[in-house]
Amino acid sequence: MVAAVTRAGYLCEGVRKTLLPESARTKDDRSPVTVADLGAQAVVRRALSESFADVPVLGEEDASMLEDSAFAKIVGEAVTLGGVSMDLGALRRALAPDEGAATAPRRFVLDPIDGTKGYLRGDQYAVALALLEGDQVVAGVLGCPALGPGDAGIVAWASRGGGTWQAPLLTDDRSWGQVAVTGTTDASALRLVESVESGHSSHDHAAQVKQALGIVADPVRIDSQCKYAVVARGDAEVYLRLPTRPGYREKVWDHAAGYICVAEAGGRITDARGAPLDFSQGAHLDNNRGVIATHGPLHDRVLEAVAAALSSD
Repeated sequence: MVAAVTRAGYLCEGVRKTLLPESARTKDDRSPVTVADLGAQAVVRRALSESFADVPVLGEEDASMLEDSAFAKIVGEAVTLGGVSMDLGALRRALAPDEGAATAPRRFVLDPIDGTKGYLRGDQYAVALALLEGDQVVAGVLGCPALGPGDAGIVAWASRGGGTWQAPLLTDDRSWGQVAVTGTTDASALRLVESVESGHSSHDHAAQVKQALGIVADPVRIDSQCKYAVVARGDAEVYLRLPTRPGYREKVWDHAAGYICVAEAGGRITDARGAPLDFSQGAHLDNNRGVIATHGPLHDRVLEAVAAALSSD
């Protein structure tokens, strides 16, 4: 899993350094997609097929964008940055959905570029890969090529019962170190992270939570599941993803890898109502509303503040 995400990280950074206007498109839901999104998913799936051929992959992207021949050509060039060569037929096969993957007893979930808008801005993004068995996340990898320290980015790896570990991502000299959440019990000292996009998480409600808890520092806004990574390694204590509209369903690939990284680092993750995240519902967290990830000791107080903020509407 780590090797697959590493290949994708090299691809994404290689594409970003030479990104051209024609290498990005807009999907039907008006979200952006780049050749790196498709290339990274193809590269990860190729890598997984070498060691996990019998495990289906539920990925965010599909082969529909390859109908644009100019776009498909650039995707084919991009995958070489991940160390593989794939013709159009191989790309289509790598991006074709695995039938039944969403409900398979054992499955991978993949977001090849979580935070595409951040990627396009030159900010944070993550390659997020998780392994699920039933309703449990049993392993996860977050590749964060733009997250410090240093200029190699970081890769975070977590497995059930095995803790969370971090190492430089884009390097041949990889040294792993275990990470853990902080133990602060002073609410005023909490450090909060949230989405850059107000459409992803309610900034107004987060401001009410900050005020209710007496948090001194301003929230830090970061794209992608890098927010989970910074909580897991103790650079923040609270990640809020607060509902912005009724009926919105969180996607599994937006949370699974980050979830286990925080959990195995000693943190706690629930939805905005305090319920555990339910990964048994296929591609979406249908039984959850919002996501709250914290270092643990003050999680219930954060939930109380969130409940008060959400009830103020």
